[in-house]
Amino acid sequence: MVVAASTCRTETVFDYSWRNVVVAYWNRYPNPSSAHVLTEDTIQREVRDGKLFSRRLLSKTNPVPKWGARFYNNVPVKIVEDSVLDPVKKTFTTFTRNLGMTKIMKVDEIVIYSEQKDGSTLAVRRAYISSQVFGFSRAIRAFGIERFKSNGNKASSGFNHVLRRMFPHSLVGGGHHQPAVTTTTSAGELAVATTTATNSAGNHNNTGTLKSAAKVGYEFFKSHASKIAQLFSVKN
Repeated sequence: MVVAASTCRTETVFDYSWRNVVVAYWNRYPNPSSAHVLTEDTIQREVRDGKLFSRRLLSKTNPVPKWGARFYNNVPVKIVEDSVLDPVKKTFTTFTRNLGMTKIMKVDEIVIYSEQKDGSTLAVRRAYISSQVFGFSRAIRAFGIERFKSNGNKASSGFNHVLRRMFPHSLVGGGHHQPAVTTTTSAGELAVATTTATNSAGNHNNTGTLKSAAKVGYEFFKSHASKIAQLFSVKN
């Protein structure tokens, strides 16, 4: 069975050190932008090979468009989040996926937080969104992409609020970075990349390079979504 899918990629630079970002990550909720996050629970955590592996269970809710009411009500959805913290490479990777409503809309998301040369922290978010609802798949995937971008903006705003509260005098990288929406790739059964990119200085990256990267990213998620889940899962 061919499952239509869409992908989206965003980048955000936080003007705080990687260490501070990781510390603040575990204290993100509540914040003024997290009303849709109802609960969060850490269900497993362990250190393996010098890396911290964690698994958390979150409960979230979001309003649905009128046409979506025929498929499901606005009830909380459980989200499982696996993460790997590598203190040597200074990377923090999270992988989240919804447990319910997966035939209607399945969202696999990977976020990688890494240290930058100026001391700031780059967060690269990638989402793979699919739907098995015949006749409505395209609309549902489009809705999922827009929701992903909207929630990403809220998450960045809320995270910055927490960072300012926890580390009020710890700005790095000049404190001037602005969130940069890098790519949005909406695809059907084939990988079709239509990407644009901007950074805080307003410079545009090479379009051909971005299209190529987006296509590779789409194929990667399409082929390895289930494997990624296993890779970042904590051992039972």
